Formats: sequence, structure tokens, C-alpha cells
Amino acid sequence: MCGITGVLYAEPQHHSDEFAALVARMNNTMEHRGPDDKGVWVDAEVGIGLGHRRLSIVDLSPAGHQPMTSASNRYVISYNGEIYNFREIRADLEKSGISFRGHSDTEVLLESISYKGLEKTLAQLNGMFAFALWDKEERVLTLARDRIGKKPLYYGRCGKTFLFGSELKAVRQHLDFNDEINRDALGQFIQYSWLNGPHSIYKQFNKLTPGTYLKVQLNNSFDVPS
Repeated sequence: MCGITGVLYAEPQHHSDEFAALVARMNNTMEHRGPDDKGVWVDAEVGIGLGHRRLSIVDLSPAGHQPMTSASNRYVISYNGEIYNFREIRADLEKSGISFRGHSDTEVLLESISYKGLEKTLAQLNGMFAFALWDKEERVLTLARDRIGKKPLYYGRCGKTFLFGSELKAVRQHLDFNDEINRDALGQFIQYSWLNGPHSIYKQFNKLTPGTYLKVQLNNSFDVPS
């Protein structure tokens, strides 16, 4: 298992080092999910930051380091999971002239999105996954989750800040985090000892529904589906 987290601001951030340190703090709460490697990628001028904790299983080399940027430099991904049919997808991409730097399923996922688009890639995937994808060109953040919902992914908006993570303790590190309790969810937990998605224990945060993806468009502010 790996851990992903990140933040998208409605406005540019003027201190890149502080921004990176913040994402690193969020990231480090999930060390148990990925003890082998860690990475942070930020674009302070835009206001986007991605973090990743890695448990190295497929491609143990530095070529599997995340967050990972596509060969085209358009996309950046932070991904948690395993794509069982990535070798077949890779072979198809290679027939189309796509070359690869390493041997990870992360890179196959990223280059498939870059070449085929998000929806066609998601339809082809067989596996368990949750990922955050930043499109530099369209300035869109996409969160996606596998059909069964094996890999968790929480998200929420707190004012002008959009936060996400594999675990809620990652997003709790942000100063804008709103810890108001969802009382309906609390009642459900007391009654059944579990929470039915998309709810979380916090009012401002949901769990992404299995088999879906969510797009956050950065414009003058940003648009987040309710």
C-alpha cells in the first residue's frame, strides 16, 4: 500500500519552500503506508501540491518515484494501488510508439492517460487504485478510485482550500482544516460501527465513491462538485 495526499488553493502561493514543507508534513503522517520512499511536488505559482509515500512493489528503482511527471510534462500523478493488467496496457502503448523510462505500473497509467485520455484509460484498468492527477494545461485536478473501492481517498473543501488524502490524518495537518463533526455520520457509526460512503466523520469531508472520479477546475477560484 502507498499513501497520497495534496492541496489545491484557489490563489497562488508565494512561498514555495513553505508550501512544500506543508505538503511534506501532510505526507509524513502516512509513513506507515509507504516506508520505502517519499516525494513532494508543488507548483506554488498555481497553488497545487501533491505528496506521495511509497511502498515499493513494482519497479523498486528510482524510476518508480512519485509524484511522477508524464513524458509530455503535461500531467503529474500521485498514485496508490496495483494495476494487474499494466503489462498488457504497456505493450499496446509501445505498439503505438510510446516509450518508457522504467517498469512501474504508475508510469503505464500516466502515459496511458496522456495518450488515450482519462476515461478510456479508466475503462481499461483492472486493479485496485486511488490517484490524484494534475493537468498543467487545463489546470484541473482529478481524483479517481477503483470500482470496488479497495483504496481509500478522502476529499473536502475548506474555504478557498481543497484537500485530499488516503487518510484523514493527512489533511488534518493543514491549518485550514475544518474539524466540524458530521453528526449524522456519528450517529451511523454509533449504531452500526461503520460509515457508509461517501460520508466521513467530518462534515466538510467525503470519501470518493468507488468507481468514480471527481474533477476540480481551477479558474479564478475553483469549482468543486457538491
